Amino acid sequence: MAFGTRVAFEEIRELDFGDISGTYVALGIPLTQHTRLISLSNSTDEELYISFNGTTNHLRLAHNSFKLFDLSANKVRDDGLFIAAATQVYVKEVSSTPSSGSVWMEVLYAEGGK
Repeated sequence: MAFGTRVAFEEIRELDFGDISGTYVALGIPLTQHTRLISLSNSTDEELYISFNGTTNHLRLAHNSFKLFDLSANKVRDDGLFIAAATQVYVKEVSSTPSSGSVWMEVLYAEGGK
């Protein structure tokens, strides 16, 4: 049995604690593909807000934690929910500037198939 759709990975996007402030800053480059699975990890010593438009607080990420969103589990390539290609993800502090750690994002998308 041949499977035409396979998982592919985008480059990890990461910000060091010193780049995070009370103003939204881009977490790497915009997404290059329609994202099926996204992991957001925070190893800083402070809580962070995540935004998908640079102005609205969409997610709150506790210090030393992660969030994993599998948007298209068990779906074929063009089926299911996705975060659109070209979406820019942003990060800012909730109330205090981090003094250690980093925040990063890992992205998976579907490649090949029909």
